Amino acid sequence: MEDVPPGHKSGFVAVIGRPNVGKSTLMNQFLGHKVAIVSPKPQTTRTRIRGILTRETYQIIFIDTPGLHKPFHKLGEVMVATAARAIPGSDVILFVVDVSVLPREEDRMIARMIRERTQNPVILVLNKMDLLPPDRVKSHTEAYWELIPDHAGWMMTIATEAVNLDRLLEMIVEHLPEGPRYYPSDQITDQTEREIAAELIREQILRLTRDEVPHSVAVLVEEFQERENGVVYIAANIYVERESQKGILIGKGGRMLRQIGTAARQEIERMVGGRVYLDLWVKVSKNWRKDLMRVRWMGYRPD
Repeated sequence: MEDVPPGHKSGFVAVIGRPNVGKSTLMNQFLGHKVAIVSPKPQTTRTRIRGILTRETYQIIFIDTPGLHKPFHKLGEVMVATAARAIPGSDVILFVVDVSVLPREEDRMIARMIRERTQNPVILVLNKMDLLPPDRVKSHTEAYWELIPDHAGWMMTIATEAVNLDRLLEMIVEHLPEGPRYYPSDQITDQTEREIAAELIREQILRLTRDEVPHSVAVLVEEFQERENGVVYIAANIYVERESQKGILIGKGGRMLRQIGTAARQEIERMVGGRVYLDLWVKVSKNWRKDLMRVRWMGYRPD
């Protein structure tokens, strides 16, 4: 374990909220690196992802969680369980909300879950302040305060532009306990390159497809190795639930799959810092999201 200066702080910070409120964007901005994929589509994050921010006087382990929602299949149940289990083990909770709208039932459900599962500090992150009309600032802010009356603090933010994130970071550090560094100072995530590559492929599917297709997709990397010529070879299977979805993903003459592959390859090359050969295949696993065994086989399981 690394030597740390006296008074060094460290701890686990769970980033909790309903789908599509900006949780992954918030963590990526803090880290200055893309360790969690983002898209405008809800439920983009499916697993618990740790992002590690180390400075001389502190180390924060952010836990980006799936958006809490009412599940409609086994995959949804696993995602909700993963998020819920992050709460009691964290030193600080960031409850991220979309302040441009009044609290929804999902926000109220999350607030109850937080109150029931932890006594540790809860910081309200009122995100998307740029979309909040001036005449609704007071009513919307107070509505979220009422969900967590004993919150340790709150901050208006615009995660996409990093507005007020420096002040939010100071607030987080203030509430961390003293402790060691749990990870090496140069490590920024607990994910492997193989896992990140699968997510970067799925991110492009989310970006380039619509309707039910993105939500039915899982990506498994079958091979990830650097060849003698220095090129990283990656073979991945993209699973969907129906033949019609397979046709959409492949596209006419394979056009959509090539587009997904090109965009994903460029993102992966940025990650590995070199050339990548990406080999994609689309397969059907009928209604896999409703089958717990197959959900686990796809890599989704409660921590």
